[in-house]
Amino acid sequence: MTQEELDALMAGGLDDEDVALEDDKNDDAEKDEALIVDVKNYRVSADAAWPPPPPTEDHKMVHQLDDVTRDSEAKATEMLEKLEEINNYFMDSEGSCVALKGGLDKNIEIFTTLRDKFPAVGAFSEALERNEALKSSIDEVISNLQMGQDEIMMAMDMMQYQDIHRQKIERVINVMRALSKYMNTLFEGKIDDDKRVGSAVHIAGDTTTDDLVSNDDIEALIESLGKK
Repeated sequence: MTQEELDALMAGGLDDEDVALEDDKNDDAEKDEALIVDVKNYRVSADAAWPPPPPTEDHKMVHQLDDVTRDSEAKATEMLEKLEEINNYFMDSEGSCVALKGGLDKNIEIFTTLRDKFPAVGAFSEALERNEALKSSIDEVISNLQMGQDEIMMAMDMMQYQDIHRQKIERVINVMRALSKYMNTLFEGKIDDDKRVGSAVHIAGDTTTDDLVSNDDIEALIESLGKK
């Protein structure tokens, strides 16, 4: 209630019905202002049932789902390619380690023969021990590389779920598009919208009385219909 209304009420210029009516109008105005959508600052919230989001690019659901499926599929493909490259590096490293192991086996064979023929020469025994220790390290590296390849294969298998998720999203998109086409067909009219008569903002019987259709508007409407 405004100060003017309060002063009029104290002076007896407004009755209770006038005050209640004015309060209702103020409440309606506040509700109307609450329904105004700020397009630039709009944020989707699960708590707000109304108003719906404006039809901007950021709120077009099918567009966004299409973007999700496209981008996620592209990133999943890139990820699989990277995993395959890493697996190839592991395989090449394993092959190099096997070649090194073959050279160490040859060294071990030679130093074993020399140690047996010249047991007094300690250098042969030391060289044999070093080569045997290196061979053990090479075996451990090969084992780690093989386990790394196994982990990569499991990661690639898990990435296959990405395709399943994409198919689920595409199924949702197809349902949404089917519903959209059904609703468009359901509300389809026989008259083009540009040939329809414009609707009045307010008509008699509404709770508001502003911008009512005047007699001149009605006569103009009848005249326009007679010319068709």
